[in-house]
Amino acid sequence: MVENHGGEGEYRIGIGYDLHRTERGRPLVLANLRIPHTHGLAGYSDADVVLHALIDAITGAAGLADVGEMFPNTDPRYQGIDSAALLAGVLTQLARTPWIIVNVDVVVIAQTPRLSPHKPAMKQRLAELLHVPVECVNIKGKTNEGMDALGQEKAIACHCATLLRRRDYRPR
Repeated sequence: MVENHGGEGEYRIGIGYDLHRTERGRPLVLANLRIPHTHGLAGYSDADVVLHALIDAITGAAGLADVGEMFPNTDPRYQGIDSAALLAGVLTQLARTPWIIVNVDVVVIAQTPRLSPHKPAMKQRLAELLHVPVECVNIKGKTNEGMDALGQEKAIACHCATLLRRRDYRPR
């Protein structure tokens, strides 16, 4: 028999996803860092797919509204905004819940640029933004082997998973 906790268990998992088209002349911002590249990402905000996917993973696990509901692209306050400010707002809301972040796992899908040289700085920046140890953040870079819009450098996407733990939970 499976016990039903009605959402009141000790842990929750959330997943997030985002994708933005590439655009010449815009800076490429991933994990709140400017990454040198010929193309940036098109979007209403800074189009940081990493932070947008991360926000959705956190809000999904905590049962909060998603990034588009919280920060609609129809609201002029969010035009060109640094997505770290959006994440800070989400973390303020998370602090009002019984949940804390255990870890995050990020997969960035981009044909170019190669992310390997940037991953340590990206992990460090995410850890700073989330107020967690760097060991609780993982980032992987993948290509789409030249297939579809991602593989043809027309877009960059990100998947993120996060684990939240009930703040007062203490393992036996």
